[in-house]
Amino acid sequence: MTVLEDRIEMAESRESTGELTLDTMFEWLEKGPIPEGYKVEIVGGHIFMSPQRDTHWEIIAAIYDQLRDKYPRQRVKSDVRIDYPGYLNGFASDVTLLARDAEQNEKGLWRYQEVVFVAEVVSKSTAANDYGPKKTAYARAEVPVYIIVDPYQGRSHIFTQPKDGDYMTELKIAFGLAVDLTDTVVGLTLKTDEFPRD
Repeated sequence: MTVLEDRIEMAESRESTGELTLDTMFEWLEKGPIPEGYKVEIVGGHIFMSPQRDTHWEIIAAIYDQLRDKYPRQRVKSDVRIDYPGYLNGFASDVTLLARDAEQNEKGLWRYQEVVFVAEVVSKSTAANDYGPKKTAYARAEVPVYIIVDPYQGRSHIFTQPKDGDYMTELKIAFGLAVDLTDTVVGLTLKTDEFPRD
């Protein structure tokens, strides 16, 4: 298939339903060449690709490992598509913790209502999404705990108590200090002393 034929097919698929959907957009992405080592998300109908750097991966792995000490592998996800409230929000969060009895929907996707914790590690190219529209989407989805880990600032931002599309509390904790989540649904203390800085 040529690029022109592919674009015609995309246009026709949009015209047949009258509206653009996340499924259609992800189908387009699956047909196109995505550079190896890049994460792809759709935020507010815009496609974002960001490279996975070593610093980024080390932080994700540290969070994942600590969650795995407490929770079964089936509940801890990384870079798995979950659709969130708002216009065309299909996120592949860095780390996601699902509720105990979480089930996939009829499309085989996890439901945002089953998400109890999300951690995003900031990349320069997508930092505005993590602090802006993604934070709003997670709050609208009533994700109880959202953490932004920022290796450029050397600190984590912990958001809790979602209400009316925003988080009522924010706590900033420098790398090296423990993030106490024992009083939240996460129920553990997250160590940050191995988080590298950029």
